[in-house]
Amino acid sequence: MKTKTLKKNKVNVITLGCSKNLFDSEVTMTQLQANGFEVEHEAKQDDSEIVIINTCGFIDNAKEESVNTILRYAQAKKDGQVDKLYVTGCLSERYKEGLEEEIKEVDAFFGTRELPKLLKTLKADYKHELLGERIITTPSHYAFLKISEGCDRKCAFCAIPLMRGKHISTSIEDLVVQAKSLAAKGVKELIVIAQELTFYGLDIYGERRLPQLLQELSKIEGIEWIRLHYAYPTGFPMEIIEEMKSNPKVCNYLDIPLQHASNNMLKAMKRGASREKTTKLINEVRELIPDIAIRTTFIVGFPGETRDDIEEMKAWVAEMKFDRLGVFTYSHEEDTSAYELDDDIPDEEKQARAQEIMDFQQDISLSLNEQKIGKTLKVLFDRIEGGYFVGRTEFDSPEVDNEVLVSTENNFLRVGDFAEIKITGADDFDLYGDVIND
Repeated sequence: MKTKTLKKNKVNVITLGCSKNLFDSEVTMTQLQANGFEVEHEAKQDDSEIVIINTCGFIDNAKEESVNTILRYAQAKKDGQVDKLYVTGCLSERYKEGLEEEIKEVDAFFGTRELPKLLKTLKADYKHELLGERIITTPSHYAFLKISEGCDRKCAFCAIPLMRGKHISTSIEDLVVQAKSLAAKGVKELIVIAQELTFYGLDIYGERRLPQLLQELSKIEGIEWIRLHYAYPTGFPMEIIEEMKSNPKVCNYLDIPLQHASNNMLKAMKRGASREKTTKLINEVRELIPDIAIRTTFIVGFPGETRDDIEEMKAWVAEMKFDRLGVFTYSHEEDTSAYELDDDIPDEEKQARAQEIMDFQQDISLSLNEQKIGKTLKVLFDRIEGGYFVGRTEFDSPEVDNEVLVSTENNFLRVGDFAEIKITGADDFDLYGDVIND
């Protein structure tokens, strides 16, 4: 029995996981709205007749969050607070049969590439003419642009190919149409995302074409920053860095997950790389663009990892001085090649190792930030919070990297605008500054 009045044809879309999922949710919302549905993203009021949960299945914590969210809305459906409940995304792609068996309240589960099927279930049509149109859930001045789907790499720990399939690029022409539409809505920063950026174009053009794509995107009026996320280090094409160097719209920023520093672990992880080759790559990149910000991630607790491997990682982090660094703990994923190995490191030890690396990085981050004191940097402002205008330089991506804080007391700025900021102070992960007035 329903306990409240639900708005007919109102859909609440809930997104869990990464920026690729958020992009997919925005496309889903656009299609639904074009079919006459009222759509909200993570609505504050539970008055939607229909709930769609876009799940993440990347690692254990993400899977747990996704399952808990499904269970919450399954209970809401039992209580009459939701009429229809649908689940899509990575967790649904990978564990559909088990989820169908365990959570009967869900009306239907869909995979990562089944948006037309989801729409059909809702008696909606997939509208191909909406290419380039997208409801943006991020602040209006930046948006994600997904240039390909899936991944052909065979990393031992990674389940992404199981959930997202093989690498499929979107054509340059279609991406330009999407980017022009975003720019017309006021987007100034494009965050180019993919499971593997460096493979872009191989499947449809027979060659890598990320530099050519960047050239075309940079011609779009209104786009001022183009940021690159998720590049694989093995066989990295330096043409990307050469384009970055010559193209003022491409941010001097690269997200390149390296995963480990120990050659033993890199081999076990099937990364196809060595510490020596990766060191050479990073040094070559920095030689071409000395002020580039390199963001990376590591995995600790992979089966067989020893204390020596962790010390090797710390020594390499000290040597390379990465601008941004994150650490994941290893998650034992079914159907990956690493699943055949003994998950021999306790969770508490994995967490301790992750914290050890992050504590080690903290001093490096502080030192790098202190070197920016006295410099003037171009900053894009995202929000106002706690008495500060909060923004980012070209060296920082939203939500995961450093921020620049400017007091609201003696400065005037607008969210979504760029400003020249003189850096006056620094801590481990933030910079402080004042507006440079003309």
